[in-house]
Amino acid sequence: MNLRNDNPIRNREDIADPPCPHFGPCGGCQLQHLTYAAQLRDKAAQLRGLLEATGIALPELQIHPSPPLAYRNRIRLTLAEVDGQLRAGYIRSLADHGAECPTASPEHTERSGCSDGGLEGDEILNSVPIPSGISFLPIRECPIAAPILWRATEAFLASINEQPRLWLRNPRQMPDQLELFTTADESRLQLTLFLRTTAMTLPKKLAADFTALCEALRARITELAGAGISLLPAHSTQRSRRAEQPRPGPTWGSPGLNYSISVPQPSTNNQQPATFYWVPRGAFFQVNRFLLPELLALVTANRTGGLAFDLYAGVGLFSRALATQFAQVAAVEIAEPAFTALAATKLTNLRAVKATTLDFLRVAVLDRDRPEFVVLDPPRSGAGPEVCTLLARIAAPTLVYVSCSPETLPADLKTLTASGYTLTKLHLFDLFPQTTHIETVAVLTC
Repeated sequence: MNLRNDNPIRNREDIADPPCPHFGPCGGCQLQHLTYAAQLRDKAAQLRGLLEATGIALPELQIHPSPPLAYRNRIRLTLAEVDGQLRAGYIRSLADHGAECPTASPEHTERSGCSDGGLEGDEILNSVPIPSGISFLPIRECPIAAPILWRATEAFLASINEQPRLWLRNPRQMPDQLELFTTADESRLQLTLFLRTTAMTLPKKLAADFTALCEALRARITELAGAGISLLPAHSTQRSRRAEQPRPGPTWGSPGLNYSISVPQPSTNNQQPATFYWVPRGAFFQVNRFLLPELLALVTANRTGGLAFDLYAGVGLFSRALATQFAQVAAVEIAEPAFTALAATKLTNLRAVKATTLDFLRVAVLDRDRPEFVVLDPPRSGAGPEVCTLLARIAAPTLVYVSCSPETLPADLKTLTASGYTLTKLHLFDLFPQTTHIETVAVLTC
């Protein structure tokens, strides 16, 4: 969402020196000019204002801060040739001078205004044509990313630029984007190279060239566990992850990462046994490596019973933990490759369901399924009135709504509370420091 800053007057103590040299021209981080305390205060006020407008009685808002830098486990960068060298950066709009947020998930993309900056006057951009109205901003660092992600980016660029004839001089296959994903402890790394191509079939040599590239890269970044090429159409008017569906290309190494999360036990310094997640390359996973244990604990701790629903389950962030506490868990996901990873779990009481949440709930109502607990984590568009109405008919005693959009959350909460639920707890998780994004966890009971 776009955090409103209607009042430009700030107390002096709220102003901070932006930690990133690209702040302004790159609109991915809109709040680096504010202290972290001021960022949290603004987000809390924005969330309260949006929810108070519904007339719902609100419990006290509990705020969960994050380390403000180096928190991202995933970034996606745009690639372009500048003065004969491949550079990495972000796409920015010339209309509002905002750059794409490095979120790598289509449900989190924001833009904001910025000051002057961008391409130097003598920089020559040679790459796939970029639609009019936007431009490429090369960057030298990304302080919100886990350090290994930028180290790997630099190593990747160095390897590519050592072989410009192979990777930069072939108009039939041009580097366009780079996505990097790491484990919380930065011990393992996945890479996806997006190529734009005019070819329907790829030369056999490409697989061998890519293998050689990955081996050279692993010599520089020993944490590299796997990599793949995704193929995009040669020309695009939108450059949108939603509109462009890549084709799979050559791969190297492991097809994904084992991501572990250890949840702290309440009132102790001890850790519960880690929960392990198989995250295929390209599958959605929450990006804040520091706050994930706290989020997982809040949603799943002390939840027990016979049946639980995990809706919009992804690779099973919540359902894998719930499966240790419920006799049966139904985890609902429609998107690939997340569903394949979810279905591959070896937990006998976790049932992966490939369906939209709406279709699943329509059947659940007819079958008179009565879970003791429901968690839903919908995309930015929210759950919607029909899903919320069906949830009210199912009437699980406890429902936890994890929302990435305070702009759509109020309408869904209003539907649920009008149908018999009471909002009992409200949490703001700052999963995206330095940006306007707000993650909310609402606990409802009936």
